[in-house]
Amino acid sequence: RTTMKSLRFISAEALVSNAEFARKSLGAVAHDLFPLLFKASYLLEQGEVIHDLVENWPLFDFNMGKLLGATLDYQEDLSHRTCSVCLESCLTGLRDYVLNQSSPYMKKLRVVDLTGIKDVEVQFCKCKKTMGRWARTQLLSELCSELLVYLQGAQCNPGTFEISINVLIDLFVTERNYELVVQALLKKCSCPLKICCVAFRSDNLTLQKFFYIIKLTDPSLLRKLEIVHNVHLEMEHLEILFNSIHFPLLMSLTLPARTFNVRRFTATDEQMLTKIGEKMGEMMQLTELSMSFSILTGRIQKLLSPLKTPLKMLDVSNCSLNHADMAFLANSFHANYLEALDLSGHDIPELYPSTFFQLLSHCSSVLRSLTLEDCNIQDTHVNMLILGLSPCQKLQEFKFIGNPLSSQALKHLFTFLCELPILKNVEFPVPKDCYPIGITYPIDDASLCRFDHQKYERVAEELNLILLQANREDVKASTPLFGSYDAAVQETNNELGAYLIKSFKETLEKFTTSFNKMS
Repeated sequence: RTTMKSLRFISAEALVSNAEFARKSLGAVAHDLFPLLFKASYLLEQGEVIHDLVENWPLFDFNMGKLLGATLDYQEDLSHRTCSVCLESCLTGLRDYVLNQSSPYMKKLRVVDLTGIKDVEVQFCKCKKTMGRWARTQLLSELCSELLVYLQGAQCNPGTFEISINVLIDLFVTERNYELVVQALLKKCSCPLKICCVAFRSDNLTLQKFFYIIKLTDPSLLRKLEIVHNVHLEMEHLEILFNSIHFPLLMSLTLPARTFNVRRFTATDEQMLTKIGEKMGEMMQLTELSMSFSILTGRIQKLLSPLKTPLKMLDVSNCSLNHADMAFLANSFHANYLEALDLSGHDIPELYPSTFFQLLSHCSSVLRSLTLEDCNIQDTHVNMLILGLSPCQKLQEFKFIGNPLSSQALKHLFTFLCELPILKNVEFPVPKDCYPIGITYPIDDASLCRFDHQKYERVAEELNLILLQANREDVKASTPLFGSYDAAVQETNNELGAYLIKSFKETLEKFTTSFNKMS
C-alpha cells in the first residue's frame, strides 16, 4: 500500500536525499518548511540532515508525535519508527542546538516533546536498529550530563546559560541506567535541557531506589506510572507511596504482580486497602488501572468504588475475582466507559457467565480491546461468546490464547470476527486438537510447545483464508505462545534475565543455609 505524497513532500525528499547540499542550504530555508524537511529526512533516514535541522530549529516547539504523524503533505504516520540513526541524530542535534553559537536563527525553542514516539514490534527502517524507551532515557541523560560538563569547563556565550528547554519524555529506569538518570534529574535546574517526565516505568529496582527517583521526577507532572518487573512493591509500600507523594495528573497506573494478597489479610490490612482506594479516588484524572497477578478476591468494590472518574482501561488478569467482584464491575459506572478490559486467568463460563455478559453488554458501545486468555472458553461456549461480542462494533483487538477450543470452533468464531468492522488484531490459541489427547488446561510451560506444528500451520492457513475471503486482509491473526510483544521487556530482557538468575541464586543460598542449620 503506497501513501500519496504532495508535490511539496516530493520536493523535500529530493532536497534532503543529497545530504551535503541540504545541510549547506539550511540557512536559506523558510522557517515553516523545517517540519516538512524533518519528516522527509526521517523517512529517508538522513541522520546528518536530521541533526542539522534540529540544531538550527527556528520554531518555539518540537513535537515528535506531530512532526512524524499524518500530515497533509504525507499521510503516513512515522511515529512508530524508532530508528536508531534518526533518533540519535535528533537528540545529539538538540544538544548541539544549545551549544551552537553561530546558528543564523534566533533561539526560540522552549518545548521538545518526545512522548509521541511509539515502540512497536515490526520496524520498517532500513537500518533495522531501534532505539527503545530505555535507550532514549539513557541517551538523553548522557547528553544532559555532557552539557553540564561543557558549560562548567568552557568559555561559553553568556546567552547559552539563558537557554531553557523543557524536554517531555517517557522515562524507563532500571538498575543499569539508574545512577545516570538520577544525576540528570538532580542537576535539572542547572541544565539548559530540562527533563520533564510525563510517564515513568521502573523495572529491576530496589524499593529504596524507586522511592528516591520517583520523587526526583516531579510527580506533579506525571500522567503514567508503571511499576512492573522486579520492584517488590507490596500493599504497605503502596500506601506509603500514596501518602507521601501527590499525583494530581496521573491517568494511568500499573502495579507489579502480588501487590495485593487478600488471602493473608488482617483487620489492619483491610483498613490499609480502604485507604489506598480513597487515595486513588483523589486522583481525579485516573482512567487506566492494571493490577494483574494480585489476589483481590472480594475486594474490587473496596478498591474501585471511591474512584470519581470512570475507568477506560482495566486489567485484573489472574486476580482471583469472585462473583461479587464481577457483579460490582458489571453494575458500576465504569462498565459504560471501558475501552480496554483484561479478565484473563478467570474461569468465566464456570464462575460468572451471565454477569460477564452483562459487563460486556454495558461496555459494548466503546470497547476497543478485550483479552480473555486462559479463561476456559470451550467449544460449547462459542455461540454465547459470539452473541456477547456482536454489539462490540468498535472492537479493534481480541486476545484469547490459552483456551481449549477446537479447530472447528475457531473457524466458526473467525467467520463471525470478520463482521467486526474495525477489528485489527486477533491472538488465538493453538487448537486443542493439535495437542495430545488428555492435555489439561491451563497448559503448563513445559507442554506448551508440544503440539502438532504441521496441523497447526494448516489450521492457521484456513483461518487466514476465512479472513481473506471476507476481504479482511487488514486483520492480523497470530498465536504468540509466550504472550504478546512487550517493547520494554524486549529491550531489557538481558538485564531482566540476569536479575532473575541472581534472585534464584540468592533464594537457593538462603535455603541451603537454613537447611544446614536444621541439620
